[in-house]
This record gives sequence, structure tokens and C-alpha cells, in this order.
Amino acid sequence: MSFTFRCVDPVQDAPLLHSWVTQPYASFWGMLSATVEDVVEEYSKIQASGHHHALLGLDDGVPAFLTEEYVPEFSPLAAVYAVQPGDRGMHLLVAPPAGGPRSGYTLDVMRAVVARLFDNPETERVVVEPDARNHKIHVLNERVGFQPSAVVTLPAVDPSETHKNALLSFCTREDFLATLTVGETR
Repeated sequence: MSFTFRCVDPVQDAPLLHSWVTQPYASFWGMLSATVEDVVEEYSKIQASGHHHALLGLDDGVPAFLTEEYVPEFSPLAAVYAVQPGDRGMHLLVAPPAGGPRSGYTLDVMRAVVARLFDNPETERVVVEPDARNHKIHVLNERVGFQPSAVVTLPAVDPSETHKNALLSFCTREDFLATLTVGETR
């Protein structure tokens, strides 16, 4: 495995991203009923924002995951916690596995994404706000060093809902590095 990252091209990558965000397991992404045009529109807005951007994660050159990085002070999070200098937000969606699931793969992806964020010396903490019902991601977040803070109410991601109850969690560089122990089992 060799992960690399490139900026999402909203038009070129929309068909691929659409095939991912409309999968049942991606329900918390809030785009199950999205069209390809909806994906183009959403990622065009993200890429043009100046404070939020999307990256396609490649595994040996093959698209394998989508990650978004953002500055929390310009997001709805600014209304629910005291944003600190050096906070960076993150979203992650791993593509449907080609050839079947691989044990530990999503953990490896998550580690690569968090490591990329901490490669920026200005990043002090990584902030995540997954849906409070998404227990699988909470377990994964804790495995890479995220500490749950509180359940907060944010604007809805899913058009069928009025709001999102999110588990606000933080990961410091030290907490992340502490999870990279030799001999850890997956």
C-alpha cells in the first residue's frame, strides 16, 4: 500500500464520487439520493470555498478514498465549540473495497489522512464531527487518537433530517503518535 493524495476535480471525479456517496454504507455522508450533477455542485462549492477542500486518496495510484479538510472557524462547528488556532477539520469516506474487504485497511487509510494533516506544522488538533449514530467510525476515530468531547447539534447533512447530532472529537499530534505503537493488532 502506498497512499497518495490529489485534489478532487469536481467535474472529472463526479461520476466516481457519485458511485461512492450513494452506497448504503455511506448514508451518513448525506448524499444517498444525489445525482452526478449534485456531486459536481457540492464539490465545486467545496473546492472554491478557500477554507474547505476535497482530496482523492489513491492506493498505488487507484482511487480508494475521499477526504475533506476544512478550517473549523469557517464551518458550523464555530457555533458549538471554541475553535483554537491550529484546529483542522476532517471528513473521510473509504470507497467500496475492490476484491473484498481487507483487514485493517480503513485504519491504515485513517492513519494516512491524519498523518497528512499533522504533516502541516500549523496543525495542532484534528477535529471530527461524525454522526452520533455512526458507531463504527467512533471506534476507528478512537483507535487513531481522537478523544470524544460532546454530542453537538449541527445543521443536517441528510436532506431528510432537520439537524445532525454529531460526536465532536479531537486528536492532538501527541495522541495520534501514541497510537502508532509497534506490534499493535488490528
